[in-house]
Amino acid sequence: MRIGVRAPAGASGKTGATFGGRTFASLRLHRNYRLYFWGQFLSQTGTWLQSAAMAWLVLQLTHSAFAVGMLAFWQFGPYAVFGLFGGAITDRLDQRTTLIATQVALAICSAGMAALTLAHVVLLWEAYAIAAARGLTLVLNNPSRQAFIVQMVGREELPNAIALNSSVANATRIIGPGIGGILIAAFGVGVCFSLDAVSYVAVVVALLLMRVEELLPIERREKRSVLRGTVEGLRYAQRTPTVRLALTIFAFIAIMSINFSVLLPLVASETLGAGAQVYGLLTACFGAGALAGALLSATVGRATWRILLISAAGFGLGEFLLAPQRTIAGAILLLLATGICYTLYTSNTNALVQLATPGYLQGRVAGLYSYLFAGSSPFGALIAGGLAERGGTQLAFFVAGATALICAASGYAARRHLPASPSSPL
Repeated sequence: MRIGVRAPAGASGKTGATFGGRTFASLRLHRNYRLYFWGQFLSQTGTWLQSAAMAWLVLQLTHSAFAVGMLAFWQFGPYAVFGLFGGAITDRLDQRTTLIATQVALAICSAGMAALTLAHVVLLWEAYAIAAARGLTLVLNNPSRQAFIVQMVGREELPNAIALNSSVANATRIIGPGIGGILIAAFGVGVCFSLDAVSYVAVVVALLLMRVEELLPIERREKRSVLRGTVEGLRYAQRTPTVRLALTIFAFIAIMSINFSVLLPLVASETLGAGAQVYGLLTACFGAGALAGALLSATVGRATWRILLISAAGFGLGEFLLAPQRTIAGAILLLLATGICYTLYTSNTNALVQLATPGYLQGRVAGLYSYLFAGSSPFGALIAGGLAERGGTQLAFFVAGATALICAASGYAARRHLPASPSSPL
């Protein structure tokens, strides 16, 4: 099955597929999305600084792989508990206003970590508590961010915009940890937290400058209670074959295979016996591959099961081959390839799910995708940390890669029973 979008007005069939013509279509056509894109670029650079600093801080405080896994558990634990209801709540709220509020809350969390670390009084439980506060904020932030994209660009440009949004995350994944490694080595983690706190100003300003009248209206139906609204979203996902299969595969891969925030610090410090600079380099290389995958996905401009399953298999193979790797050069090459497949897979999953969902359920079903992505992290982090504690990163990456390969094979077999096109268009 293939879900496609038309080229933007004025683009021919040939030029619409070119890198310049197709890749940046959403930025070229939609002012609100341009503001959002560049605000996210600055903010997510800060977020990756914060992420690198938090993981390195916990590792230095404890020298424990399991403690790093516990950091992810506390950060995403609240999302695992409450995230299922986040989409139903955001479908009742103005998503732009919600995003402004969540960005302010995240800035406060980073400012708190900056104050504690710069004063050299930070304790492990404080790092975990602030990570949990960030996780609670994500309950509303993530589904709002996913569902807001369609309001800025519409359904025709949705796969392109989702891929470009992934390119922001992965471009900043290159910049943020690379700068973070240098800043941590030179000045300590406090500077990273300070810069992250300031970076949220960019998103708030971008959201305030948007032309509200240019946002596309979303179909609204009678407001239900949060519980009934959540159940309605779950029932739709369960009875819609495209959504059900895509999210089932994603659930297993998200839990078992997407745990780089836990494993890459361990690869740098334990497997390769290196420091913060190498950690930043490895994370940046994975981000470089992911950025290339995001731009490739944006250039294609459509979501297909073929790309989804091939990229899932490539992602698993990359992790499988990374397991026995003991050289920096080898790890860099494999992380580049794995990053490309990672973003191709996640952006295609996200786009397929949203394109198969009607507008009045957009927040809830987009919230399910976000819930699986973030809500699975505490469990995946504990599993990855436990595997690394027992058998090193070799065992953890072996299990992660094998899981993704099995999911790709299972998806290939199951997709033959899917209908010819997604149901319930907006």
